[in-house]
Amino acid sequence: MKLQKLFLATAIMTLGYATTATAQSANTLDYTPYPYMFIGVQGGTQTTFTKFNQDKTFTPTGSFSIGAFFTPTFGVRLHTNGIWNKARMQAPGLSDPKYKYKYFTTDLDLLLNLCTMFGAEEYYRMNVYLIGGAGLNYTWDKEDLSTKSKSQADAWEDKNTSINARLGAMLDYNLSKHWSINLEANANMLAPLGKRSNSQFQSNNGWQLTAQLGLAYKFGLSRKVKTAPIAVGVIEDYNDDQNAAAAHARMLAEQAARRKAAEEAAARAAELAATQQPKAIATTQKDIFFSIGSAVIRESETSKVQDIIDWLKENPSAHATITGHADAGTGNPTVNAIHAQNRAEAVAKAITNAGIDAARLTIESKGDTVMPYGDSEKSRVAIIVGTGE
Repeated sequence: MKLQKLFLATAIMTLGYATTATAQSANTLDYTPYPYMFIGVQGGTQTTFTKFNQDKTFTPTGSFSIGAFFTPTFGVRLHTNGIWNKARMQAPGLSDPKYKYKYFTTDLDLLLNLCTMFGAEEYYRMNVYLIGGAGLNYTWDKEDLSTKSKSQADAWEDKNTSINARLGAMLDYNLSKHWSINLEANANMLAPLGKRSNSQFQSNNGWQLTAQLGLAYKFGLSRKVKTAPIAVGVIEDYNDDQNAAAAHARMLAEQAARRKAAEEAAARAAELAATQQPKAIATTQKDIFFSIGSAVIRESETSKVQDIIDWLKENPSAHATITGHADAGTGNPTVNAIHAQNRAEAVAKAITNAGIDAARLTIESKGDTVMPYGDSEKSRVAIIVGTGE
């Protein structure tokens, strides 16, 4: 009856922790949490039940395990446990009912993650595992009770082997990518192959309860392949074709207006140049490269933008054309046209923020129709060409 109450309490605790863990999910990992392998060590206490009083039969115990989780829910392990134990018996003429012995248990266990089984996520920082397995239990070096009770001399065996069946639960908390701590409780049923599993003198099977605190190291985890976020520019949702088409139309209209303003500025500059003596023509070019799906100027490219700003200040009558490009290997033509336009506009904004008149700049977008250098990496670029006297 006590063992049944223990199982009931463990089940209630397990479900309670599972519910709590569901609210503790984390999905911002830089690695794929499954599959992985692990090794673990544990230490705690255990007791072997008989129909006699369990007073003073608790002993320290330790475990080592190695295993793997193949999916967020399913895993296996090879688990070993030992080494000191005590038991009690009653017999005529027996003055001291306690005796000591050593044991070693090896089990192959199935691990089921209740949090991922019933929760909405595939990873939780706190997990509750249901454990079931079977293996062998070997006992030896038993304290000889025949010296304490003559009636036990014929029934005594120093070494025994038993079949071990296990049912338990583990609460596991992930400290980091590779390390976790755990609290595990198991009930083990020992079915003797010889006379008795632990030299008790009853015909029923033996029960062993273990409770341990442990540390596990996980390895074999793979790094998650990240997709660069799409920069928010002219449109907010690239997945909405209708919004993308409307934004593309607006972009073309704005581009035409800028081109017209640039042509007018160029005409005024030509008229001014006609009244002056011709001077030597100055030219310059800079390539500003961008990350995939981004229109943000990288820190490594800011010096190139500054060079263009300095050149335009040194040549006050000069004009610059900024042409945006995108690589055809990613996205689609509509999205890539927007990427290219946003990149050209980002460079133009950086130049005008430095005090250069916007009328001296022409902004163009080639989308993915022109890959100036052939290579996808180098095609995510805004090319600045400056000309002037």
